[in-house]
Amino acid sequence: MPEGDTIHRAAATLATVLEGRTLNRLETPMLRGGPRPREGEPIERVWARGKHLLIAFGGGPTLHTHLGMNGSWHVAGARRRTRRRPVVTIRAGEVEVLCYSAPTVELLGGDDLRRHPVLGGLGPDLCLVDADIDEAVRRLGHLDPSTEIGVALLDQTVAAGIGNVYRSEVAWACRVDPRRPLGSVDAATRRELYSTAGRLLRRNLGTSRRTTDAGALAVYRRQGRGCRRCGGTVLRQRLGEHARSVWWCPGCQR
Repeated sequence: MPEGDTIHRAAATLATVLEGRTLNRLETPMLRGGPRPREGEPIERVWARGKHLLIAFGGGPTLHTHLGMNGSWHVAGARRRTRRRPVVTIRAGEVEVLCYSAPTVELLGGDDLRRHPVLGGLGPDLCLVDADIDEAVRRLGHLDPSTEIGVALLDQTVAAGIGNVYRSEVAWACRVDPRRPLGSVDAATRRELYSTAGRLLRRNLGTSRRTTDAGALAVYRRQGRGCRRCGGTVLRQRLGEHARSVWWCPGCQR
């Protein structure tokens, strides 16, 4: 699943080609009815909120997409060839952008946007330099103390942007076993986890080659290989209700 850094990069790319242009056409074959922007309206803003991408049209609704596991945004090129059908097509002047395979595509009016059950509940966006870490730690305290910290890190209502890669990498960077119950993680370590997550996410905003340690990833998908820090063997285990894999080193994450 694309994580916060990926969505922020996509938003920055789309903002460069769309913001300030006039909408010629918006195609959303998944949608029937509801608010729609009119042709000729300006495209005012493109931005990310955690793992969600939003495009605001002047005088009209806001387009909200979440890419799930397989979605992606692309600026169309002259040699584009694909059999996939886009779920969103935006044409603005000579520019065309397309979204493929996103499970969430919505057009939201102002009240809908403010009251959205997912967007309205998101925690601080860790991709932003001014992300409120204290607020993330406060929200973390509302979770069940028996929740594994590796599961809690994925909770977007606590802090937005962390996905499966970063939860493994952040736990490794902070020397925390991701299987530890939240109730056994002290306040200082909780703050360190989210501060580290923000730092690593922002480090990768300008590149598609994600790295967290010495130009590479430390533990993600490295099961059976040596830990870059202590030489121990990296392990993998599935955690949580959705049984998503997490990677860690038992030698230095205790």
